[in-house]
Amino acid sequence: MARLELAPMTSDAAPAPPKRRRNSDLTKHDILEVATSEFADKGYAGARVDEIARQTHTTKRMIYYYFADKEGLYKAVLERSYLTIRALEGDVDIEGLSPIDAIREIAGVTFDHHEQHPDFIRLVATENMLRGEHIKTSDVLGRLGNPAAELLGIILARGQGEGVFRTDVDALDVHMVISSYCFFRLSNRYTFDALFGRDLTDPSARDHMRRMLGDLVIAFLTDL
Repeated sequence: MARLELAPMTSDAAPAPPKRRRNSDLTKHDILEVATSEFADKGYAGARVDEIARQTHTTKRMIYYYFADKEGLYKAVLERSYLTIRALEGDVDIEGLSPIDAIREIAGVTFDHHEQHPDFIRLVATENMLRGEHIKTSDVLGRLGNPAAELLGIILARGQGEGVFRTDVDALDVHMVISSYCFFRLSNRYTFDALFGRDLTDPSARDHMRRMLGDLVIAFLTDL
C-alpha cells in the first residue's frame, strides 16, 4: 500500500524575528548615516528631521520611534561618531610596539580617522558651539573619553618607566596635542589656504604632514 507523504505543517502566525531585527538595524543605520551628514552640514538648529526622513524614505514618526526626538537622534549621531575613533584606537596593538612607535601609531590612526571622517570635525565643532550640552547628558559619551586616556596613559607610563619620555606630562596632554593638530588641519583648511596659499589636505603633502605629527609629539615627549 502506497505511503502517503504529508507536507510539513507551517504556521504563518509566528514572525521571523531575525529578519525583522535585521531590517530594523538597516533602517537605523540608514537614518544615522543621513542624519550625520545633515547635522554636520547644517548644525543642530538647522538640521531638519523631515529632510532626514525624506532622504531615508521613512517617516518622522519612525525616526522618533527609534530615537525619541531630534535631540535623541543627534546624541545617537555623536555617540556613533565618537565610538568609531575609540574603536580604531583600541585596535592598535601597543604590546608589540615600543613606546615611541606606539605613540606614532596612535597619532597616525587619529590623523587617518579625521581625514576620512570630515563630518566628525563639523559635528565636534557644532557641539562645542553648543557648549557641550548634549555630550554632558549622554551616558555613552560621558564614558568615551576614558578609553583614549587610558590607552595613552599605558604607553606614556611605559615610556616614562624606561626613561624615554618626560615625566611632567600626562595622557590628556598628549591627546590634546594629537587631536589639535588633526582637527586644525581639516577645520581650518579653507582659511589657511586663503591666507597662506597652502592646502592642508593636498594629497602630495599628506605623508609629510602625517609624519610631521608623529615627529612633533615624539619631540615633545622626549624633551627630557
